[in-house]
Amino acid sequence: MEAQQLRETFLKFFEARGHKIIAPSSLIPQNDPTVLFTTAGMHPLVSYLNGEKHPEGKRLCDVQPCLRTNDIDEVGDAVHLTFFEMLGNWSLGDYWKKEAINWSCELLVEKLRIPKERLAISCFAGDENSPKDEVSAEIWRFLGVPRTRIAFLPKENNWWGPAGQTGPCGPDTEVFIWTGGERIPDDFDPEDTNWVEILNDVFMQYNYHSSGTYGPSTQKNVDTGMGLERMLAILQNKKDIFETELFYPIIQAVENLSGNKYSGATRAFRIIADHIKAATFILSEGVIPSNKLQGYVARRLIRRAIVFAQHLGIVSNFTSKLSGIVVEIYQATYPRLAETSKFISEKMEKEENRFRKTIALGLKSFEKYAKSGDKLTGKLLFDFYQTCGFPLELSLEIAREKDLALADSAREDYKKEFQKHQELSRQGTDQQFKGGLADARLETTRLHSAAHLLHAALRQVLGTHVLQKGSNITAERLRFDFSHGAKLTDEQLQRVEDLVNEQIRENLPVKIEEMSIDEAKKSGALGVFDDRYENHVKVFTIGDFSREICGGPHAKSTGELGRFKITNESSSSAGIRRIKAVLG
Repeated sequence: MEAQQLRETFLKFFEARGHKIIAPSSLIPQNDPTVLFTTAGMHPLVSYLNGEKHPEGKRLCDVQPCLRTNDIDEVGDAVHLTFFEMLGNWSLGDYWKKEAINWSCELLVEKLRIPKERLAISCFAGDENSPKDEVSAEIWRFLGVPRTRIAFLPKENNWWGPAGQTGPCGPDTEVFIWTGGERIPDDFDPEDTNWVEILNDVFMQYNYHSSGTYGPSTQKNVDTGMGLERMLAILQNKKDIFETELFYPIIQAVENLSGNKYSGATRAFRIIADHIKAATFILSEGVIPSNKLQGYVARRLIRRAIVFAQHLGIVSNFTSKLSGIVVEIYQATYPRLAETSKFISEKMEKEENRFRKTIALGLKSFEKYAKSGDKLTGKLLFDFYQTCGFPLELSLEIAREKDLALADSAREDYKKEFQKHQELSRQGTDQQFKGGLADARLETTRLHSAAHLLHAALRQVLGTHVLQKGSNITAERLRFDFSHGAKLTDEQLQRVEDLVNEQIRENLPVKIEEMSIDEAKKSGALGVFDDRYENHVKVFTIGDFSREICGGPHAKSTGELGRFKITNESSSSAGIRRIKAVLG
């Protein structure tokens, strides 16, 4: 079974069981400033898991592109990926454990033809907050899984959530497949890495409160997830995910460029393939490599791929060629890649040229240091990582080539510096995104409504060519990117600000309607992300001033917003301006 067949099989299976197929959301959350990327299939559905009504109903399924950055330094083994696709189905207060587990088993065994004797199950062992999940275990036993293949594990293994500091959470049951050869153990040992997780049913029956206590959820949800890449490798009987058609064309290109074989340098090949793929998808969202937010992640991925390519002997530009292969692999499934391929190629090439200059400077620094005769310290090795992007193994290889001696504690000191750097980065991220997923605090909600007023005011003052190109909203401020080719004058900014404040003073009601996408367009609703809408959408109308398709949280009336103030206007990129504003 190939990737597209697997996607279609999964979606059709759940569509036949009353689920509506919903379109995948953007890799960059449009209504959630609390994370940089969509990290899981459930991420775009947080508000619906919290009880908001979904336009398509209570049963949903999709294939969601995801990106996780917390494991970048782990990529290179057989399991970690930065970009991946998650096959998911949900019950929003509808069916519960019996249906979810039965369908998971039916999908795996009957549709995907995985022998049941190769499967094992884990369930929640229970603690002071929630009982042992005997119900799920009993369902699996009824379906033919022997008791010796069912393990009860603690919260760290079989519990999901909450996504943020508070919210829906609950026990899960996970399905594992034996990958260790023909002889399958009678007993399930969760510590044996030959048992690989392939599917997860999460049962959100609790709410975690800010007081640190758990209470029953007003809406019980089921969230089932299955990683496409891992399942594809299993169905194709591949040794690892990088041998499937989603990766191997990239691997082959690296072999041709480097003269090396994948089997002889698997870690470097995997890092290059993963990082260029992830960076390609990030750039397809209009992100430009930079030193901030999503742009920083794109830059780090591209530069890390270049470093490992250099390690393989690739010394000329290659990133745009590999990104072109990524586009070829995915363009039928994600047309946006083909639409933005020229932009992706240009930004890849520009970033690679910039970084190769940095590498050249780093090599000169090594040569200069070699002449000093001093031993390389861990602090110096970490400085090369910080300033030039050289991972430890590359710096050590250069040191060997130049016959540079290492200080006795160089490796240990480098690790200490690296851990310190990771901790500082983690603290900074936790502080910046401390609200958790889908921050729905009152301040954030008000600023979200203010962004709609700002959008409408800009179109009145500057013209209807103005369209939203991105936004980031925290509890403290809103940031709004829009299409416009020139810096706004002081008079234009004042007029925009005055228009927004006029609507606030009028205390206009914020009206919410559900309708089909065609009805929304006919009604004059402004749509910014057309290719990502569902068949049914929500339209937010603010008096006669603003009418937009949106899925985010909003105030009930403009009078709740207080005074609107523009704090900054600047260029975001070519043809895109950026406004920052606050409410007070």
